[in-house]
Amino acid sequence: MTNELKMSTKYQPNQVEAGRYEKWIEKGLFKPSGDKTKEAYSVVIPPPNVTGKLHLGHAWDTTLQDIIIRQKRMQGFDTLWLPGMDHAGIATQAKVEAKLAEEGISRYDLGREKFNDTVWDWKEEYASVIREQWAKVGISVDYSRERFTLDEGLSEAVRKVFVTMYNKQLIYRGEYIINWDPKAKTALSDIEVIHKDVEGAFYHMSYPLADGSGVVEIATTRPETMLGDTAIAVHPEDERFQHLIGKTVMLPLMNREIPIVADDYVEMDFGTGVVKITPAHDPNDFEVGKRHDLPQINVMNDDGSMNELAGKYASMDRFEARKAIVKDLEAEGRLIKIEKMVHSVGHSERTGVVVEPRLSTQWFVNMAPLAKEALESQKTENKVNFIPERFENTHTRWMENVHDWVISRQLWWGHRIPAWYHKTSGELYVGMEAPEDSENWVQDPDVLDTWFSSALWPFSTMGWPNEEAEDFKRYFPTNTLVTGYDIIFFWVSRMMFQSIEFTGKRPFKNVLIHGLIRDEEGRKMSKSLGNGIDPMDVIEKYGADALRWFLSNGSAPGQDVRFSYDKMDASWNFINKIWNASRFALMNMEDFTVDQIDLTGEKTIADRWILTKLNETVEKVTDLFERFEFGEAGRHLYHFIWDDFCDWYIEMSKEVLFGEDEKAKQMTRSILAYVLDQTLRLLHPIMPFVTEEIWENIPHEGESLVVAEYPVVHPELSDEAATKGMDVLMELIRSVRNIRSEVNTPLSKKIELLIKTNDQTIEKFLKDNTSYIERFCNPETLTISSDVESPETAMSAVITGAEIYLPLAGLINLEEEIARLEKELDKWSKEVKRVEGKLANKKFVENAPDAVVEAEKAKQGEYLEKQASVTERIKVLKNQL
Repeated sequence: MTNELKMSTKYQPNQVEAGRYEKWIEKGLFKPSGDKTKEAYSVVIPPPNVTGKLHLGHAWDTTLQDIIIRQKRMQGFDTLWLPGMDHAGIATQAKVEAKLAEEGISRYDLGREKFNDTVWDWKEEYASVIREQWAKVGISVDYSRERFTLDEGLSEAVRKVFVTMYNKQLIYRGEYIINWDPKAKTALSDIEVIHKDVEGAFYHMSYPLADGSGVVEIATTRPETMLGDTAIAVHPEDERFQHLIGKTVMLPLMNREIPIVADDYVEMDFGTGVVKITPAHDPNDFEVGKRHDLPQINVMNDDGSMNELAGKYASMDRFEARKAIVKDLEAEGRLIKIEKMVHSVGHSERTGVVVEPRLSTQWFVNMAPLAKEALESQKTENKVNFIPERFENTHTRWMENVHDWVISRQLWWGHRIPAWYHKTSGELYVGMEAPEDSENWVQDPDVLDTWFSSALWPFSTMGWPNEEAEDFKRYFPTNTLVTGYDIIFFWVSRMMFQSIEFTGKRPFKNVLIHGLIRDEEGRKMSKSLGNGIDPMDVIEKYGADALRWFLSNGSAPGQDVRFSYDKMDASWNFINKIWNASRFALMNMEDFTVDQIDLTGEKTIADRWILTKLNETVEKVTDLFERFEFGEAGRHLYHFIWDDFCDWYIEMSKEVLFGEDEKAKQMTRSILAYVLDQTLRLLHPIMPFVTEEIWENIPHEGESLVVAEYPVVHPELSDEAATKGMDVLMELIRSVRNIRSEVNTPLSKKIELLIKTNDQTIEKFLKDNTSYIERFCNPETLTISSDVESPETAMSAVITGAEIYLPLAGLINLEEEIARLEKELDKWSKEVKRVEGKLANKKFVENAPDAVVEAEKAKQGEYLEKQASVTERIKVLKNQL
């Protein structure tokens, strides 16, 4: 069977990709080489939550990581890409509870142990779905090292970190105002709260002075919390209220006497200048309460309903209580007015309900010393490099303004806090294991915030706390983390301070930040908008390689990307172009083998040019990959493959392949085989499936592109003269084709072609390559000479070192041709002005590299020549009018 028959006439991604990933896995190609003589390069996957299927954002994230690790593997690094998943405490528990609710069951019906068994079943189901999706995208992870944030090794790391931090007083237990999710019945950290603008109101009400001497007016957005007021406050320097300090008021509806205190917290010029103080329901009020030794009255249950301390409003939902309280205040004549407003209200990221600031006893991380250490580290050689750099500011701002981190969650699914309380004495014990007389102790029922274990991911997955673990010693710190800008402070910053604290090292050298996937209109994808795209559906239609190409080329680092099916069509078309070019090459290689590839013989100008362009592309793409500029790298690859290789070289190769010179044919086959092989290697990190399919069909050495050597520049194959020559040849061919197009003369119709040369070198070059001019311009007669007379009626164009004339009697309109040439003159005049301005700039000439200055001078000469030629041509044509 000949080579061309092994590839279908049309690129069919489903056929190309079927079974390919499984073969790679079976051969163990994604595992580290284990060669200690090679430099190690490691990446840990941002672990997806086991809450459902992966979305386009995950596909983008993993594609970028795969591009990095595949290239490094091909470059000879000992690479590890470690996969894993996150238990995602509150998110997963909420999903499982919702599923149970559909069956009429609550977690309390099952009990903690059976409920967690149910969640583990959920985890196994969705973990297998995620692995299937990873396979579809083609990510080259080492599954033998897959980790889960609740597996035994990571659980040990979590306990070790908690106990160590507790003993260093970096973790403490205290009573503070925290964000409370009444639906999930758990504490939330600040960054798990989403603030949304909602319609609300300022409720203005009067509190009567206890001595009957008058009233004070206060305003609040949460009237239901007034039931827990333990004071009202004024600013100590507010002259309006000096006489009230030390007096008391009667709390409306509760008939409780509370003091008027003076505190700097009150803003004199905001609202009424008098504020209610509710220490159990507001973080600022809590601090005021501590300063004035005020009681803390919590009037709500953990589900958001009012408790027995709320008097007659007990058992009401908080928002129902709000309506009842406002109605009762109005009835008592205490409601002054209701002022409608739009304000920012915190909502739970996971359940969507309005968050309630609530006094609660929780476990906290003392962030100040950790933040200081992390910020100091960024001033050293141990710093993490943010790409783009501007995102380091996001990290810095958060660290500089960080609050203590509430890490306890009132959930059942997660890492149980390693703390026990003695049943009789109440003594607290914190340790790696339960106390020996465990029957006398009860473990803290809470679990840790998901981000607590995720913060340890780069080193806990490598075998830490065993610092002698082989992977930890070999692959930590990791090289590059890829993640979105939306979780810099959720996750990236936490990994940084925990890694510095526990290993003394940065967790990764680089963190590549990407944006969000948006729809065509620039909107964030969401269920409510119904604009979400399932990456598996896209792969089913276009193939994984087309999706990967789009995702890698969609934007610059840190920028959002807009998904569109038009872009997916363009991606598929590009791969189909590669497919067809490869089929052409194969059809003309017959039984050509890899040992027949020989680039040492005589080459055509096209051969020398394409090898030079390949070198340039290898150099540019490799450099851009190093800088994570995958979009720019893709642009260079696209231009080289579509324009240089397919549209020019392959077309020019036909001149040889369809000829009679067998020696020349062998060289052209060698060039085709070599350039195609190197191009497939360059493309492989981005589109692994189709490149491997094609590569297996062309002459090649090696087991798989996965472990093939990445291209490097071969200076001996570059030919600057060939590039200059081809530039002239392509400019000539384009100009002739443009003229034909303007006067509607198809390429099939023969024409007279006159080329007046201004340079002997170019004249010789064009005469040496007349076969290409004849093939691409189809002249009936061809004249190349410095003595060419300008025809009276002809279309013309000016190229580097020559003028082109196409005598087209009867087809040319002199006035239209003059107008066209005047536009061209304007273009060259602007170029002359631009380059002369640049060369007149003293700073540019003195500071730019010599080669850059010389290049500008060469352009100046070329543009002046073209300007003069067009001016002369206009003059000749005007004389004919």
